[in-house]
Amino acid sequence: MACRLTLCGMDNQRAGDMTALDGRELRDALGWFATGVTVITTRSPDGDLVGFTANSFTSVSLDPPLILFSLNRQASCLPIFEDCAHFAVNILAEHQAALSSRFATASHEKWHGVSVETWEGGCPILADALANFECAVHAVHDGGDHRIFLGRVLRMRSRGAGKPLLFSRGAYRLLGGPLGAPEEAAAASSTSALDNGGLFAEHEPWTSA
Repeated sequence: MACRLTLCGMDNQRAGDMTALDGRELRDALGWFATGVTVITTRSPDGDLVGFTANSFTSVSLDPPLILFSLNRQASCLPIFEDCAHFAVNILAEHQAALSSRFATASHEKWHGVSVETWEGGCPILADALANFECAVHAVHDGGDHRIFLGRVLRMRSRGAGKPLLFSRGAYRLLGGPLGAPEEAAAASSTSALDNGGLFAEHEPWTSA
């Protein structure tokens, strides 16, 4: 199997056959990390529903219950998320690829026909998602060309059965059969979930409102 090493913060003389870091190659390499797909939602000060598709979602902590996502600085909805007190993360099922694509656009019609609930925090909750997490904004951090939003989970819902929508290398994927559980020691110490820096190959920026 051919493999190309890429220079990342090293002197050229020491890097040997490595090459300078290239944005396109970085995105392609990150694309090998398959992720789930979420729709992040909130409500504007005027009461408008706001949402975008993202795979930059990960669990951070179980105690306290913290999660995060990142949002492209060029996204038109960024000011709304920076000012909101609550947001929701909705994990999509494999039959919701069309919904994912819809929320990856800037169309004002993206909410048409979408089944939505409202919980105590006021965020729009996608009724048919595999799991929903309504969060209070815990912190917002700089993250290069993205902003990183850390949220504290206040309430959640999770379905007992279903298959998640997956994304890798610029395409939606289906979950295959199980390969076996992680070793017990590794599983017991893990709280991390999904993280791909918000980079969907061929869909940059994915976090468009």
